[in-house]
Amino acid sequence: MGTLLWEASRGKKCRCVMRKFINYVNAREGQAIKSYDQLHAWSVAEPLFFWNDVWDYFGIIGEKPVNCAFKSRLYFKNSVWFPGAKINYAENMLKHMYGEDEGIVFRGENLVRRSMSRDEVRHEVVKMAKSLKAAGVEKGMVVAGYLPNLPETVIAMLASAAIGAIWCSCATDIGAGAAIDRIGQTSPVVMVTTDGYYYKGKTFDVLPNARAIADGIPSIKKVIVVHYAGNGIEGGDFDQRWITWEKMVEGFEGEVFRFERFPYEQPLVIMFSSGTTGKPKCMVQSAMGLLLNQLKELGLHSDMAINDSLLYITTCSWMMWNWQAAAIGLAVRLVLFDGNPSWPDHSTIWKIIEEEKVTIFGLSANYIHGLSRDGFVPKDVADLSHLREISQTGSALSEQGFHYIYNQIKQDLFFNSIAGGTDINGCFAIANPLKPVYSGELQGPGLGMDVDCFDENGNSIRDKEGELVCKIPAPSMPLYFWNDEGGKRYHNAYFAVFPGIWMHGDYVTISSQTGGVTFNGRSDSVLKPSGVRIGTAEIYNIVEAMEEVRECLAIGQDHDGDQRVLLFVQCKEGYSLDDALVKKIKTTLRTKASPRHVPALLYQVSDIPRTHNGKKVESAVTNIMNGRDVTNRDALGNPDSLEEYLGILASQQGK
Repeated sequence: MGTLLWEASRGKKCRCVMRKFINYVNAREGQAIKSYDQLHAWSVAEPLFFWNDVWDYFGIIGEKPVNCAFKSRLYFKNSVWFPGAKINYAENMLKHMYGEDEGIVFRGENLVRRSMSRDEVRHEVVKMAKSLKAAGVEKGMVVAGYLPNLPETVIAMLASAAIGAIWCSCATDIGAGAAIDRIGQTSPVVMVTTDGYYYKGKTFDVLPNARAIADGIPSIKKVIVVHYAGNGIEGGDFDQRWITWEKMVEGFEGEVFRFERFPYEQPLVIMFSSGTTGKPKCMVQSAMGLLLNQLKELGLHSDMAINDSLLYITTCSWMMWNWQAAAIGLAVRLVLFDGNPSWPDHSTIWKIIEEEKVTIFGLSANYIHGLSRDGFVPKDVADLSHLREISQTGSALSEQGFHYIYNQIKQDLFFNSIAGGTDINGCFAIANPLKPVYSGELQGPGLGMDVDCFDENGNSIRDKEGELVCKIPAPSMPLYFWNDEGGKRYHNAYFAVFPGIWMHGDYVTISSQTGGVTFNGRSDSVLKPSGVRIGTAEIYNIVEAMEEVRECLAIGQDHDGDQRVLLFVQCKEGYSLDDALVKKIKTTLRTKASPRHVPALLYQVSDIPRTHNGKKVESAVTNIMNGRDVTNRDALGNPDSLEEYLGILASQQGK
């Protein structure tokens, strides 16, 4: 059990959306629910009533026949939620987009600011939807984005949804090869891209990569180019497939547009896995399923409402982009940020938060750890009086990271640490404003998510590390995997270990005292020296708290019929992995964790391999150190870093 860091005042608890929803459920369902834990227990015991109440509480626009919710077929695969019901995702997202108030604000590092009113957002979505339809895009066809986090990225996604097309996207920091590995599998008919973007104040030309992608995917018939930081396509050597955004929507003004409504089986997006162990999986997710789950997570768990402004540090390669974009469905003002949040220094993003009066700020554990390592104090550089909530995800946050939030950012703050995955475009574990925040713990499972922790024999355990599982389906779980005839890849991804139970692949501990969930790393990267399972996050939390260490990465290497732990250490400037630091690391791990946590070998490295979203890639280093190929270097944001590890393997002869 961690340290109690924060609890909402009685007044805030009474005013929060979660409390209002409890009152709604009690009145409608004849319940006497008083606490979040009771609400969660009811939501997993009566999932059909729960999701029906989510639909009605948030006023989802659509056709819902009487009692159709209670005819749902709830299987992990081939589920049908709300049979006979129909919705249009874009229609629901745009229902509050009326008036001159700001709907979307864009900040490109500290170089660009753009603003769109709610009316303008709605008009642009409708114009693009009409133009896509006129260009021959039909229901079920794929529209791909190769874009920064621009307003047009959100608009293109919603326009695709408006006509029943399927959206998939990659950020422009992903190379052409990796982008083709992702979106090429889906055979898109249209690609939306840009001419350039800014990063650390420099301009990057996107068009050579965009051209390579368009030429490498024969199904692409039209390429729509958004002007941002480049020279555009006019006057360039581009064939008839290429068109500017402005010309694409020209002549499609006017408000007359019919939002066709679709059943649960209608896909909204294709999400991609990281692709670090092969070609990315293509997970197809339902428009209705995502709408229900996003409203639940944003509205209930994150307490978002009409007066909020949300800024999330994300790219459209990450599911948090979809999560962020869905906030407009609650009339939240979106503040989109693209670029490096720490250029020219760490204060940049915090000054934007001050200027835009951001109320909810989203970031990753890696970003928090980086600020902490550099000794940066956000509350000293910006007025954060409007900031009332921070949402954090991406990887496990250390206990020190939790303390950093409250000590260096703001004391009276709802810290919404969340975790789940691209696979469900949402969260298995998440916060809520009715429960206290303890260091190192996500507050508990999400509503409608029957989350448990299993040992290797499938027994439910508490206060011990085990596999994160979910025992009942939820609407946002994938409809299917693209090009997975017979569903074999889908089955093997989640159900091969515990039949009939979703195993997510995360190694967690659930506290019997608080109900909180601590994430200890991906279970496919769990270390097993002498058969004892160790989460890599347990090592990181201890070693990365040392003043000499910037970051580290732990993997298991097969050796003499067992597995030994290797630790790769990136030191801060002015420090090196000398004998004294090696001794300190080993002694501290033995004392604070166990002898099993002590690495057999330690190496100093200059860089840690990461995905484009900043997550450590233990699997690539594990493959190298066990003599296996790294199958998809393009999935890494810094693939050149692997050369150092290959050199270490070569030097290991005889050790």
